[in-house]
Amino acid sequence: MNLPSSVPPSRPPVAAAANDLSDAEFAELDALLGGIPEPLEPLDVVMLDGFLCGVVVQPRLIEADEWLPYVFDAGGHRWGEAEPSPERLRAQALVLRRKAALVRSIVEFGSFDPFILEPELPAEGDGEAAPAPVAADPIAEAAPAPVAADPIAEALLPWVAGFEQAVHQFPGLDELDIPAVDFALARLFRFLPPAGESEQATLDVLARERPLPTLDAAIAEVVACVAELHDLTEPLRYKVDVVRREQPKVGRNDPCPCGSGRKFKQCHGARAQ
Repeated sequence: MNLPSSVPPSRPPVAAAANDLSDAEFAELDALLGGIPEPLEPLDVVMLDGFLCGVVVQPRLIEADEWLPYVFDAGGHRWGEAEPSPERLRAQALVLRRKAALVRSIVEFGSFDPFILEPELPAEGDGEAAPAPVAADPIAEAAPAPVAADPIAEALLPWVAGFEQAVHQFPGLDELDIPAVDFALARLFRFLPPAGESEQATLDVLARERPLPTLDAAIAEVVACVAELHDLTEPLRYKVDVVRREQPKVGRNDPCPCGSGRKFKQCHGARAQ
């Protein structure tokens, strides 16, 4: 996996990536997830990567016991926790390592390397020969031509679908009234099929004002959105609630609140000491 290009020279990337998964371990994890028995519906390794990022940017810290079941099954049913098999323990260890590596990379460098499978484009000249021309059919000519699939959206759709699943399962992001969060989510979800006219209008605006002509540009946009969401929600994740006294503090020379008529230091204050 490639490391972020913006790593400061004083902070080498080895520390953030040392415990990340290798390509062979990604393949191993994908095979382990694919081997989970039905009727459980696990994520594949690409959707998993997006799902983990969706967990990382939540406005609250979510414990692994809360989100891990949704990796092994879309409905959150637990897989082999009573008597965990070696396969389950290995899959859990790999998943937790990947999440830890994502957190460290985002925190240290404001970037990460998403696990996205690039589409295999046919080489020039490959493919079947063009069919022989046929007589024109006026009915066929009147029918609208099928819309060509967007290869960039197709490549990113599984990853973003995994991210969306985390957002749907843990609705903390949707509940925030922060325009910057909504904008970052809209930029991420542009790679998903629109659910209605309003979403299509948003997609049209983004395509016009923030075009992404290449897959590299689209991946960079995904990384930027996740990093922005992490920064926007970080103060909420580590917010410390102030504990306030229900009653005012009693001075040592004040009358004791118990009503004895003595000073606090000579009554309950002395007992407390």
